[in-house]
Amino acid sequence: MKHRLAHLARHLSWRHIAILAGLATMSPAAMAEDLPVLKPGLWEFKRTVQGEIGKPLTLDSRKCTDPTADMKKTNAMLAGQGCKFSAVARSGNTYSFSARCQVQGAQYESRSTMTVDGSSAYRVEVTSTGTGPGTKELLVARRIGECRP
Repeated sequence: MKHRLAHLARHLSWRHIAILAGLATMSPAAMAEDLPVLKPGLWEFKRTVQGEIGKPLTLDSRKCTDPTADMKKTNAMLAGQGCKFSAVARSGNTYSFSARCQVQGAQYESRSTMTVDGSSAYRVEVTSTGTGPGTKELLVARRIGECRP
């Protein structure tokens, strides 16, 4: 049973990392106008994935990055793999969008809300449904400093 839960957690985390990375971006047509500008540097990412069964999976990481550039690259990659993104609805600092992706032969639809707090923090809430268990995911990202050479 423990092995099965670990396998499920790995499957959910890989699937959602790929989907969230794409969903934390905008559709290619709207990208230039709608993408928030985030400051490059050392960023901390806290991701929580809650499936229909089991306890939440938490993934924390730190990375020296330019989140805006990463979002553009990831979106282009996922769009090239057949993910379809909705138009972005923006209200102040909140962006809402959806995507349909095929991951490892399974079709998923996700709805995301991204809230940006200046150029140094954002959060993304994602609800995914499709083949297999549905999930809810929260990514909280914040810039914590400069990159070391």
